[in-house]
Amino acid sequence: MSIETFNPGQSVTATAAAQEHFRQQLQGKPADGIRLSVKESGCTGFMYTVDLVAGAESEDLVIELDNGIKLFVDRAALPVVNGTEIDLVKEGLNRNLTFKNPNVSEQCGCGESFNVTPAAENNG
Repeated sequence: MSIETFNPGQSVTATAAAQEHFRQQLQGKPADGIRLSVKESGCTGFMYTVDLVAGAESEDLVIELDNGIKLFVDRAALPVVNGTEIDLVKEGLNRNLTFKNPNVSEQCGCGESFNVTPAAENNG
């Protein structure tokens, strides 16, 4: 198993609000971090998946956030998510994770799926 560790800013970052959200989600759970990946879904192409996980998978990149939370990024998803900032947005009673991804070329109307420029998709 080979796990590379990256500093925040090199691939994926999270705002203070998102980091606090992750900390709260992990509190009291048998998980060591958050895993970010993408899957083919929706009408546009990709959908983000964010899961609480016990540890990194063999090909994950490990990013230690400012508050010590570990963010595991699926290496296969890196060309699609590289440069993304994760934020937690509060609107009334709702809280949603948002992804400011510079690679996104289009999003579906409901905002659930997205597509990337062909260069980002093929740089893996």
